[in-house]
Amino acid sequence: MRSKTAIEIYAYWDQLRGHRDVPGRSQIEPAHIRHILADLFILERTPRGDIRFRLAGTRICALFARELRGTRFDALWLGEQVGELERIATDVMAQKKPVVLSAMALTGAADRLPMEIILLPLRSPDGGVDRIIGALTPLSRPHWLEATPVNFMDITGTRVLDSAKTNVFQQNRPEIPLPVKPHPAPDAGIAGAIRRVLHLRVLEGGRRD
Repeated sequence: MRSKTAIEIYAYWDQLRGHRDVPGRSQIEPAHIRHILADLFILERTPRGDIRFRLAGTRICALFARELRGTRFDALWLGEQVGELERIATDVMAQKKPVVLSAMALTGAADRLPMEIILLPLRSPDGGVDRIIGALTPLSRPHWLEATPVNFMDITGTRVLDSAKTNVFQQNRPEIPLPVKPHPAPDAGIAGAIRRVLHLRVLEGGRRD
């Protein structure tokens, strides 16, 4: 992992799960991660089986210049990658394995911005794993970032994290690069962002080694 936010949310997720494979979603306490809430999101699997944003932080919504709650996760990606992103998110929940994505954000002005996205599975009270907490962060801060919205993202690689390890800097599964494809011209013009906050219940958790 390259972004500080991804490292911090992974460490928090890992602490909450203790010796289990996946923590419960009710364990998440926003006060403990308030300094990175703006870069976090929660995905959920709907009864129809698609993956949608349940919540998205303010910096993520500002990046795309629109409110993302209720939006399909794969709608942020290039058209030919829609099925691939749906499959990756579904696999994170089904296999209970964290995944890090490398991507390139694309604007209507042909600007490109490297991104890192982490996907961490969460367990429901009924025992099923049907949600993901994650982070989406730029790996640089170009001058146009606050003024030009991102239209789409282009996935460039994936990495499955070994959650049996406790050192997030020493993951033993290399990133799998994806083939480069030509980019279709994205549509311009999107509505403004709206503030969202994660409303989640407190339950003490954490690992005691």
